[in-house]
Amino acid sequence: MRLYEERLAVPGTWFWLSALPGAMTAAVLLPFGPAAALGGLAVTVALTALGLYAYGSAAIVVTGGHLRAGSLRYPLTSLGMVEILDAEEAFLWRTRRADVSAAMLLRGYVPTAVRIELDDPHRPAPYLYLSTRRPATLLAVLSFARR
Repeated sequence: MRLYEERLAVPGTWFWLSALPGAMTAAVLLPFGPAAALGGLAVTVALTALGLYAYGSAAIVVTGGHLRAGSLRYPLTSLGMVEILDAEEAFLWRTRRADVSAAMLLRGYVPTAVRIELDDPHRPAPYLYLSTRRPATLLAVLSFARR
């Protein structure tokens, strides 16, 4: 049973950025004819949009016994204190305060995050940094699920 699920999708306006590499590809292929330019435009826009969709497909899922964040999976028993990070604190933990061995699901377009202390002997990460748009909800669900 899923207690919490959040997909970290890219902002919709980013898909308009797919037009830029498409236009550049069309300009490069224009000497080969308008059909090649339109084909290059369509393929480049589609591939760029698919890449943006794949990048934004990372999800945070809390079930009865596990926390899954992208490809990371931790049992709830190995999670320690959860700290909500506002935009300024999240920036600091992404940059100057970051630990090289920390486990992170980082999305720069999501300003807020949570930092969760870890106590897992199989994975020596000191903490888990998760970009999330709803940090208070995630904190509440984790507190509830660990009871």
